[in-house]
Amino acid sequence: MNINPYQHHAKYYETDQMGIIHHSNYIRWFEEARIDFMNQIGLTYKTMEEEGIISPVLEINCKYLKMMYFDDIATIKLKISSYTGVRFTFEYEIYNQDKQLCTIGSSSHCFMNRKNRPISLKKLKPEFDELFKKLLAK
Repeated sequence: MNINPYQHHAKYYETDQMGIIHHSNYIRWFEEARIDFMNQIGLTYKTMEEEGIISPVLEINCKYLKMMYFDDIATIKLKISSYTGVRFTFEYEIYNQDKQLCTIGSSSHCFMNRKNRPISLKKLKPEFDELFKKLLAK
């Protein structure tokens, strides 16, 4: 399955007093890219939530390599790097408009029901499980 990178046009309000993108925004951009990824694979967060499945963030990491500025175009590439049926991890790479790698990161999630109990997609939704297995980066 071909997943298109997500693009974000850096806004003025996302900058800090030094004129660079504030570090907290990269985590927001990860989430925007993750939602776009799920939309592209045809399994939206809304669909999962309608099925009673939520996927909270368990851990998030972000390493800043190069600053980004107002009006930059961020291209965010992501992939599923691990998947167990209960837990999964996304890896992110953010490039600027000059194709320079600016930020790398990851976020780990789990699948839970509305009672905040862990669930296995293998058992509850085998069709979702198969989709995640296909998308798992080799």
